Amino acid sequence: MFDPRPREEMNRMIMEAMTTTSRRYWAWVIGLALVVLICLFGAWGNMILTGMGLAGIRRPVFWGLFIVTFVFWIGISHAGTFVSAILRVFKAEFRRPFTRASELMTTFGLAAGALFPLIHLGRVWVFYWMIPYPNARWLWPNFRSPLVWDFLAITTYLLSSTIYLYLPLVPDLAMARDRTTGWRHTLYRLLALGWRGTEAEWHRLRRAITIFAFAIIPVMFSVHTIVSWDFAVGVVAGWHSTIFGPYFIIGAILSGVAAVVSILFVLRSTMQHMDYFIRKEHFDALGKLLLVFSMAWAYFFFNDYLLTWYGGEEAARRILTLHATGPAAWVWYLMLICNVLIPWLTLWNRTIRRTPWAMFIITLLINVGMYAERYTIIPLTLGHQRMPFDWGVYTPRPTEISIVIGTFALFLLLYLLASRLIPLVPVWEVQEGQMAHTLRRVGKAEVPSVTELE
Repeated sequence: MFDPRPREEMNRMIMEAMTTTSRRYWAWVIGLALVVLICLFGAWGNMILTGMGLAGIRRPVFWGLFIVTFVFWIGISHAGTFVSAILRVFKAEFRRPFTRASELMTTFGLAAGALFPLIHLGRVWVFYWMIPYPNARWLWPNFRSPLVWDFLAITTYLLSSTIYLYLPLVPDLAMARDRTTGWRHTLYRLLALGWRGTEAEWHRLRRAITIFAFAIIPVMFSVHTIVSWDFAVGVVAGWHSTIFGPYFIIGAILSGVAAVVSILFVLRSTMQHMDYFIRKEHFDALGKLLLVFSMAWAYFFFNDYLLTWYGGEEAARRILTLHATGPAAWVWYLMLICNVLIPWLTLWNRTIRRTPWAMFIITLLINVGMYAERYTIIPLTLGHQRMPFDWGVYTPRPTEISIVIGTFALFLLLYLLASRLIPLVPVWEVQEGQMAHTLRRVGKAEVPSVTELE
């Protein structure tokens, strides 16, 4: 940013964006809250009372839309760690204005995804059986169960990502504390932990953020690797693959970064002053990342097919053929069109990458393709295994669709509420970046340069 504004003016802009609400905003909040109550908790409560028979999960497909959406939300949650932690480690300066928006996606995506192991469990009142705790009867959970793996992975990632979200938030909470009254002032005073902005506090904060940035990266990779092991360790044709770990991680980053772009467009279009902080060059940079990860995803996707094909197992080959020619082949082709064809045809163009509404449409389609990919991997693969007498077609029931819609509404509702409670732009990081950027003359040209700030 080469048009820096005074810190006080940027603080005022962020506070206006936080405290300004319209009737349309409250209409969205009320509407989403009703969808969450009816579609998510209402349908889930009815399924608890009636039984899992309301879902379309039955032989041979015992993992349906619930697990598809679970993997999708865990993938979305990788956006915050990648955009914030990895880009921070590599000193990518363009990340500064939207790191918090992506970190919130991690927390809220995990909150939505963490519901599905409980929903899929059926008897949710015994969920504590997944927790490895000592007891008098020496009844320990089955550590070979994917439910236990997912519980440990999600709780670890949720705790670490929430701490990583909170650390850079402290200076901005103190800024909000000093500019509000009433209940907001009380809330921010408690959350700011007495921040005064001394040199010693800034030194400790930067050091803590750096430590957490390096620590949370392996946590991110381990979480989606564990999710991939839910499939890879089984002897199911089409799943038993050693490449599932990196394949799932690349897919998670692709869907997560695409979701960040979609959220940034919505924030830029609906909140005051966000067009100053979230600019076309940010969409341009994220578009380049999306193109790279789309190519990486295509490599791992087709590599998985090649390994399976040359493995020689007839059942696995039949599944690969069925994906492209079976009754649900349109899902497979939708996945390739959205994840490969559309990004490759559009994101190489700088004009498209710098057009926010075009990037919004492209990233929405990418996530449609990533959801279709998870649907292809799980129910479409389970429907045709080794024994022909055990083949079947999975059809999602209204209860499953309702619960899935409810979790999307929950994610949007949490984001809407957070947009008026915390500063979505880390003002201190933006100002730090403006101070570090200078224009240096090289010959007749002015070249941007970045100064290291300690």
